[in-house]
Amino acid sequence: MEKNILNTDLTGKVAVVTGASGVLCSRFCVALARAGAKVAMLGRSLENAQSVVDQITAEGGVVKAYACNVLDKARCREVAEEIKKDFGPCDILINGAGGNNPGGTTDKEYYEPGDIDADTKSFFDLDEEAVGGVFNLNFLGTLIPTQIFAAQMVGREGCSILNISSMNAYTPLTKIPAYSGAKAAVSNFTQWLAVHFSKVGIRVNGIAPGFFSSKQNAKLLWNDDGTPTARTGKILSATPMGRFGQPEELEGALLFLLNEKAAGFITGVVIPVDGGFSAYSGV
Repeated sequence: MEKNILNTDLTGKVAVVTGASGVLCSRFCVALARAGAKVAMLGRSLENAQSVVDQITAEGGVVKAYACNVLDKARCREVAEEIKKDFGPCDILINGAGGNNPGGTTDKEYYEPGDIDADTKSFFDLDEEAVGGVFNLNFLGTLIPTQIFAAQMVGREGCSILNISSMNAYTPLTKIPAYSGAKAAVSNFTQWLAVHFSKVGIRVNGIAPGFFSSKQNAKLLWNDDGTPTARTGKILSATPMGRFGQPEELEGALLFLLNEKAAGFITGVVIPVDGGFSAYSGV
């Protein structure tokens, strides 16, 4: 089994990851397994998780995928019991399920006179059901699994919850008000949970990824012919390191925050991993 980059030892820990088949969270699963954790991958599709299961198994890790919609509380409860029987009670919860919806995205960055009647999706055309769906997926999709799995953590030492927020939570990006607002709620909820669980042995922190190119944001970042969109140009010019992040570059923050020796007194923080985006004023 390949060593993890920080030598964080999670041997014997049971780690549950939601949104586990996504680009970033699938990397988290590999990193957790390399650190010795038994990994439970939660996602809507078992098929999408299979390649990661195969990789971890081939490396000698312990992993199993479970079909689960994080907004279905009854199913989350069933899966939690299945994982407990398979591996034991949950020690680590990574809340990675989330996403956006085109119905909660405007076509243009700035509203201009006449857009309300034009053939363009302006703020006034945002679909409330789509916006509500984005909030539910990101916020309730964090709250519900936490309700289920944190119940197995209470009173046990060395338990940790890690929520995946976004740079949108610090400063909202243009075009995506629903996603920005939902991720701001996730960051705020991370702080709330950290205080709420501070007396019962559960640390709660978060990671706010900067810009990583993935299927989720491909339409915003790349034209159909593969060339970068104007938005990509703006992102990279506002990122001092001048590039998109690579999924593996989130592993250090992940393993640090889960390391009880290194981060045992850290709770309630959300760490940006953004190539300097949040530090740059544009001037």
